[in-house]
Amino acid sequence: MRHLLHASLIALLLTTAGATSIRAQTAGETKLGVTTIELADVIKGWSARRQILGQHVYNDAKEKIGAVEDIIITPERSASYAIVSSGGFLGIGSHDVAIPAAQLKLSNDRLVLPGATKELIRAMPPFEYSRK
Repeated sequence: MRHLLHASLIALLLTTAGATSIRAQTAGETKLGVTTIELADVIKGWSARRQILGQHVYNDAKEKIGAVEDIIITPERSASYAIVSSGGFLGIGSHDVAIPAAQLKLSNDRLVLPGATKELIRAMPPFEYSRK
């Protein structure tokens, strides 16, 4: 059902894009939004709000090792790091670490960090937000 909805949305957008005029950008113009080709990548991507933030992170042994607290977007505008919090209760006593986004895998609707354990997470350098 979900794939049908995505396919319908793509088809609708492709037909709408074909009906509008397409013109080349000229110097000084700013492109807004995404092209239909880029939109296909957006649809296949992960939703930070729905699929990542607040979600538990598991290792390949299906043990819960933490939860995603934040997503860090680098100045180059890519979601490069997930901030994973391990241990603690209601944020007190937790140990936050930065995990490269490429190391997280989505498996059976679960975020998996292969090879990780709570002990390895606790041994990593803590992540702290910069003070501005």
